[in-house]
Amino acid sequence: MAHRVAAMQPTIFTAMTELALKHQAVNLGQGFPDFDPPDFIREAAIEAVRGPYNQYAPGVGQLPLRQAIATRMKNRYALSYKPQDEILITVGATEALAATMMGLLDPGDEVILFDPCFDSYRPAIEFAGGRTRSSVLRPPHWQIDPAALEALVSPRTRLLLLNSPQNPIGKVYSRAELERIAALCIRHDLIAVTDEVYEAILFDDQQHIPLASLPGMQERTLTISSLAKTFSVTGWKVGWAAGPAELIEALLRAKQFITFCGAAPLQIAGAEALGIGDEFYTELADDYRQRRDFLVEVLKDCALNVLPSQGTYYLMVDISTAGRGDDVEFCRWLVEEVGVAAIPASPFYTNPVEGKNLVRFTFCKSWPVLEEAAQRLKQGFAVPEINSGTPIN
Repeated sequence: MAHRVAAMQPTIFTAMTELALKHQAVNLGQGFPDFDPPDFIREAAIEAVRGPYNQYAPGVGQLPLRQAIATRMKNRYALSYKPQDEILITVGATEALAATMMGLLDPGDEVILFDPCFDSYRPAIEFAGGRTRSSVLRPPHWQIDPAALEALVSPRTRLLLLNSPQNPIGKVYSRAELERIAALCIRHDLIAVTDEVYEAILFDDQQHIPLASLPGMQERTLTISSLAKTFSVTGWKVGWAAGPAELIEALLRAKQFITFCGAAPLQIAGAEALGIGDEFYTELADDYRQRRDFLVEVLKDCALNVLPSQGTYYLMVDISTAGRGDDVEFCRWLVEEVGVAAIPASPFYTNPVEGKNLVRFTFCKSWPVLEEAAQRLKQGFAVPEINSGTPIN
C-alpha cells in the first residue's frame, strides 16, 4: 500500500452505512435518494441505450450534453460558455474536483477551503501534492470571518474552493459574501473552484448565485455541477466543469488518464433532462422543503438543536446538550439503541474537534422511511408525540 493512502480509512459514509446495515437502522446518513428518478430522465436513458451511443464517448464528453449545459448556464445565470472547449463532462462532480486538483496544483500549492466541507476535498488536494488552508464557519449562522479568510492567503495560495449550497451545513452564500470572496480572488490572483451540485435545491426564497457570474470572475472560475442531486441519479455519475478553455484543458489532461470518458448513453439522457422546464425545479425544491420541515419538527420534538438549512438536503444538529458524548459517540448510540443512522460532523473539518458537537441528517428519503425514522426517534428520545402532517404527493 502506498504511503499516500496508507493512513486513509474508509469514508465516514461507508463506516456509518455498514453500521446501519448491521443494526438494521433507518439510514438518514448517506445522502442519496431512496426513491426513483423522474420518468422522463429514465425514458431518455432507455432511448439512448437503444440508440448509437454505446461505445466510448469523446474524452471531453458528448456534444449534446455540453450544448445543453451551455444553454442552461446562459438561460439561468446569463453565463456564456463555448461547448467546444469551455465545458468538460466528467464521471460525477467528484472526478471533476479530483481532475481540477491534479491539473492545476503543483506540490506545495495551497487551496483555501470553508470548513465544514465535503470529505473528498482534502484527499483530492493531498493526492495532487497540495495543502489545505481552512476558513472555519461556525454555527448557527456559518458566517465568513473576513480577517481570518484574508490571513489564509500566502504566496503559495493557488485555488479557493467554494461549495454553495454547502454540504453539510445547508448554507447558501449571499451576494455580499460572494462579492467578498470574489474581491479576495481578484486581489490575490486566485483561481476559484465552485462545487454547485445542490444548485436546484433551495429553500425559503434563497437564490443560487454562481460565483462566476460576478464581475471579473468568469475568467478565473471553474464551475462544477452534476445531474446527481437535481435528478435523483446519484448512481449515474454524470458531472461537468465549465470555465476558461485553458483551465478546462488542464482538467482534460488529468482526466484522460483517470477515466478517459464516462457512460455515453447517460450523457445523452442528461442532455435531454437539462431541457426540462422551470416547473420541475420549483416542484423539486418544494418537495424537499416539505421533507426538511417534517424532519426539523421531529428533531426539535426530540429536544435537539436543529440549525437552519437554506439548501441541499441536509440538516445539521447541535447535540451538545443531548448527553450522549461527542458526535461519533452520539451517532453510534443513535444506530445501536435508536435504530437511526446519521453522520458525525468531525470528518468534515480539518480540525475534527470543531465538529465534535455536530451531526448531519439527510432528508432525501421516501416518506415511509422518514416516518419510520420519526417513530424510532420518538421512542429513542422518549417523546410523547411527534407531529406527522405528511404531504400527499
